[in-house]
Amino acid sequence: MTDLVPIRRALISVSDKTGLLDFARALDARGVKLLSTGGTAKALREAGLSVRDVADVTGFPEMMDGRVKTLHPAVHGGLLALRDDQEHLAAMEAHGIAPIDLLVVNLYPFEETVAKGAAYDDCIENIDIGGPAMIRAAAKNHAFVNVVVDVADYHALLAELDANDDRTTLAFRQRLAQAAYARTAAYDAAVSTWMAAAIGETTPRRRAFAGTLAQSLRYGENPHQKAAFYTDGSARPGVATAKQWQGKELSYNNINDTDAAFELVAEFGAGSGPACAIIKHANPCGVARGATLAEAYGRAFDCDRTSAFGGIIALNQPLDGATAAEISNIFTEVVIAPGADEAAREIFAKKKNLRLLTTDGLPDPSVASLAFRQVSGGFLVQDKDNGAIGAADLKVVTKRAPTEQEIADLLFAWTVAKHVKSNAIVYVKDGATVGVGAGQMSRVDSTRIAARKAQDMAEALGLAAPLTQGSVVASDAFFPFSDGLLTAAEAGATAVVQPGGSVRDEEVIAAADEAGLAMVFTGMRHFRH
Repeated sequence: MTDLVPIRRALISVSDKTGLLDFARALDARGVKLLSTGGTAKALREAGLSVRDVADVTGFPEMMDGRVKTLHPAVHGGLLALRDDQEHLAAMEAHGIAPIDLLVVNLYPFEETVAKGAAYDDCIENIDIGGPAMIRAAAKNHAFVNVVVDVADYHALLAELDANDDRTTLAFRQRLAQAAYARTAAYDAAVSTWMAAAIGETTPRRRAFAGTLAQSLRYGENPHQKAAFYTDGSARPGVATAKQWQGKELSYNNINDTDAAFELVAEFGAGSGPACAIIKHANPCGVARGATLAEAYGRAFDCDRTSAFGGIIALNQPLDGATAAEISNIFTEVVIAPGADEAAREIFAKKKNLRLLTTDGLPDPSVASLAFRQVSGGFLVQDKDNGAIGAADLKVVTKRAPTEQEIADLLFAWTVAKHVKSNAIVYVKDGATVGVGAGQMSRVDSTRIAARKAQDMAEALGLAAPLTQGSVVASDAFFPFSDGLLTAAEAGATAVVQPGGSVRDEEVIAAADEAGLAMVFTGMRHFRH
């Protein structure tokens, strides 16, 4: 392949015109002849640049509302012709086809149209056809042709031309070609994913996922693992869309844990009162409501102060100075909230290792989306767990029904359990977790661990008894035996929420009655692996 090739003729057709005029002027100053279409050509002319319409080159006007304008041999021949192949050169000469050395296209805004909730027909009209066809042609012929699909590459191309006497290297064109194919792949993935949802196809024969690089990470879960962070283009408030005010770059584990924390606290909408979630290794070590954010944080912190050290804190309301002052008393990796006032930012500014993220909103936990996980030879896809219940969904199965306060705490505990790795056990008292058991192979072990943590905290806080006394307990799946239930009763729990559905339900219900517990079934499971 030829290494250095000049750019003499460029075709520019872009929907995103950010930086277009400066870029085109720079090409024009280098003597590059410009071809263009529609609105792009109009913008270039209005800027005083000399530009030729593609319609003049093809001999056909743009037609069918712009659906047909670049699908023509005069365009694709100019992109695909091999400059070192005599037959190709002869064909170009015979048919009056001039080479195109640079293609600049960034496609119709299909993803943005879908994100705005546009109607089906409007989404269809925003599927680009000619753009992807040209991009793929130019990328295939990267031995001779440069293809730019991202505004971010305008400067890189100009710098390459400056460094190589208005020519580009093969290595540079290869990088552009790879980016081009990734863009068309992502575009097609967006179209196919949207269409599957639009027509109700829940398990399409082929699935495609795509992302845009947001950050190259120092490493993955461990230093020997390479990693990067990609965004999917959605506007869902969270770690991917947050503004970082201070601190070093987020790590792989920071991003994973911050997402877990914010998705959990979002279960408690800002209008339902202040709430705080503290996460360590993707599991909550404290979740609480309070009259103020500071109180909510303090109650969450008191669930497991040891695990909270170096953790992630998520708030469901904008961070204020009083809460920031409390958080500053221990080392915290990340704080994420819908916002932060000036007093809070000033306090955190003194903590150089703490990252503060704001999101301008909370994600809606009820919105359907997909979750996927790679396995050997493929990947699993499922709906995100957005299952939720209310008091009316609870089925009382014991002789004693829960009190009004117990019901409130049972619903709170059930919501938190949804975000705890299985087997999950969550003790709650007065709107705050007081013991969390996560990720154990045995449910009874999770129950014991959570109770033991509560005992440890009682001793650390100088309490006469652990806060599990008079608490309620949630289990993310049914109790297969009565041992886990009785362990919770021994810890002081007075009411239990669980899915039910075990072949030993009657045995477990009888044990609850004998222990004086109130127990409700949800009919819904919340496994989280």
